[in-house]
Amino acid sequence: MSVFSDNLRHLRLGRSFSQQKLANDLIITRERLAKYEEGRSEPPFEILRRIALFFNVSIDLLLSVDIRKVEIDRLLKTADNRILLPITVDASGNDTIEIIPYKARAGYTTGYADPEFIENLQRISLPFLTNGKFRAFPVEGDSMPPHREGSFIIGKYVENLGDVRDGKTYIVLTRNDGIVYKRLNRNGKNSLMLHSDNAVYRPYEIKASEILEIWEFACSLSTKEAEPEDLSNENIRDILQELRKDIRRIKEN
Repeated sequence: MSVFSDNLRHLRLGRSFSQQKLANDLIITRERLAKYEEGRSEPPFEILRRIALFFNVSIDLLLSVDIRKVEIDRLLKTADNRILLPITVDASGNDTIEIIPYKARAGYTTGYADPEFIENLQRISLPFLTNGKFRAFPVEGDSMPPHREGSFIIGKYVENLGDVRDGKTYIVLTRNDGIVYKRLNRNGKNSLMLHSDNAVYRPYEIKASEILEIWEFACSLSTKEAEPEDLSNENIRDILQELRKDIRRIKEN
């Protein structure tokens, strides 16, 4: 049996539904539901979506996570897209901030919806961050000064794309790019423009359909001492040369 078939049976029994009762609610035959639970058939997208909406569980979780091993009530339910966001709490039941270390950065792209992956992350608590769900992400590269490698951006989870504010900075998770920290601008209803504060990097566009998660900047933590900018004559000359190249490219276009 597949993870999906195990999950479907587990969710049905959790509601104390018979196969016939659930089949009626999903507007399918009991025979078809039985095939899904036994792993003898896979549902088409429309029925899979219907199942996810009925149980208020994301399709990602239905297909990839054995939800028999987690407490559904410990997952954070969001309003519109009905995604369940795995979270961790301390012994007193208080929400904690999960830290995505550099070594787990790539794995987060596939593990972001896996409660077991999230459960194994290191956690901290910051008393001044309240009223929301927060998570810490590592900074990579030099595209968003003064934040450099060795720093962490703590973001507040954004439930709806419409809550993104132009000109503010966010952690964005996509399947193709992984974790990026950028300044966002909404480019119509179905896409976003991602801007770097370092002018060397050009802005680029991503479609809303490619976005898995968005976290709004809440604060940052640095693990390295800040260093003064190198303003030597040699460095200034290199900067001017790069500017000339950029101006030349703009004129050519």
